[in-house]
Amino acid sequence: MTDRRVVLIAAVGVLALTVGIGLIALQAGGDGERRVQDERFARAHAAGYTGEGIRVGIVDVTGFDEDSPGVAEQVVAARAFGADATVGNGGSDGHGTAAARIVARAAPGANLSLATFDSPSGYRAAVSWLLDRDVDVIVAPVAFYGKAGNGTAAVERLATRATREGVVFVAPAGNLARSHWSGRYDEVKNGRLVFGDRTRNFLRPGGRRVSLWLSWSETTSADYDVALYRLGEDGSELVARSRPYRRDDVPNERIDVTVPEGTYFVTVEGPASPTGARIELASPTHEFQRARDGGTLVAPGTAEGVLTVGAFDRGRGRVRPFSSRGPTVDGRIGLDVVAPDTGVADVPDGFVGSSAAAPYAAATAALVRQANPDLGPAAVESVVERTARPVNGSVFAAGDGRVDPWAAVRAARNATG
Repeated sequence: MTDRRVVLIAAVGVLALTVGIGLIALQAGGDGERRVQDERFARAHAAGYTGEGIRVGIVDVTGFDEDSPGVAEQVVAARAFGADATVGNGGSDGHGTAAARIVARAAPGANLSLATFDSPSGYRAAVSWLLDRDVDVIVAPVAFYGKAGNGTAAVERLATRATREGVVFVAPAGNLARSHWSGRYDEVKNGRLVFGDRTRNFLRPGGRRVSLWLSWSETTSADYDVALYRLGEDGSELVARSRPYRRDDVPNERIDVTVPEGTYFVTVEGPASPTGARIELASPTHEFQRARDGGTLVAPGTAEGVLTVGAFDRGRGRVRPFSSRGPTVDGRIGLDVVAPDTGVADVPDGFVGSSAAAPYAAATAALVRQANPDLGPAAVESVVERTARPVNGSVFAAGDGRVDPWAAVRAARNATG
């Protein structure tokens, strides 16, 4: 992956792919129509709420198969942004197509505008294009790493701008609850950060591609690095050292390498004395032996005013263990609701996690806007939150609970803006 394509998809990492739940999500009705399997959406559809007349924008880095069955009938526009971007992306469009298929099946009356991109500037252009098309709902199942997470990054401000222009903006929480560590650079040994009781933080087995992001607060002028080592019979061997990535809003560095099978660990290296800087280490590809699940939300889900959605395991009746948690750096709960990430549309088995949950919530928002067009983004979010069904877990892990499309539609009919 080149430096230009710095946006990584929250749901296609190893954590999501290892879940491996099979999907048989569409049923053929007696009249030949294909009906959504999710019972709460089915009840809303039976009552006439299908998202009819609502415009939904979907923005994704992988591209889309706009001619895909179950999607093509609802696509009214598709556009790529960036020098290397094409809508179909050479067939590597599974993530975006799956997200579009969930929205299409859960809101079969909605019109879809699809936007893909290959750089941060392309992302901004894609969202701006959707705003120019006067969409009612935008869902962005993407994740930007190495951001401040307090609403000030450009991708966060863009999402907030959308809500102020009357658009419901839906974003995934991320899948970093087991792939994240944050804390102060307070306990140091030989110029290395101490994770609990040691300076090594081992990676749990995963794929051969290793991606790591290190960011820190600007409370000090000191520099920090993350180093990747392979452990062998003769000791440890340095595999890669992070390089600065200077296109973001906070100081950060990253590693993105392909490695042979083996045992790997990381260290965070910096000044020999404590600095008090807030350090954040994240990996979209691997779990950490020593992880901290709090404060793991990713941009644009960390923006103010957006509907941020975590992943709910329908089969086990619980929040996904890897689904990111709040709070945000500036003290907001951050996570609003969780939603099922399976069982809505025929998508690849590995498409689970918050990137699959976000389209579920976006489709719900489309039905709510149809039920009551006078509701603005904040009111739509309020309806979705207060009609959510309780689930086990803290508010930082589950928000207000599991999205209930049928309850949200019923509440919207009597709600005021």
